[in-house]
Amino acid sequence: MPPQGPPTDPEPRQLHPLPRGLVELYGLMAVLFVLVPEWMAGGALFGFRDGRQGSDLPVPSGAWRRLPELRLATMGLADLRRLARQQGISGYGGLNRERLTARLLLRLREPSPEVRDLL
Repeated sequence: MPPQGPPTDPEPRQLHPLPRGLVELYGLMAVLFVLVPEWMAGGALFGFRDGRQGSDLPVPSGAWRRLPELRLATMGLADLRRLARQQGISGYGGLNRERLTARLLLRLREPSPEVRDLL
């Protein structure tokens, strides 16, 4: 049995070039569908900024102030560790962000001695 190698293509494939007008049409469509909407969105965002006074950041909502999960999610690791030290959590330096956040949530949700006295 003779050795079989990979099949050989008897004739090279011939590519048919696209007409120049069609290539230019595709280029124009790319500009219309991609760049123009981006320019419009950028102009709209720039227009919103002109009417504002003060900070560019939105005011935190009431839920952000009420829910400790949202407050902890916005804090950096250094701020979380500082809060853990203030709350008296031991071993906070070796905890990763997720575990430290979980321990802080437990501590923040448990009633303080002042609240226990009122109950």
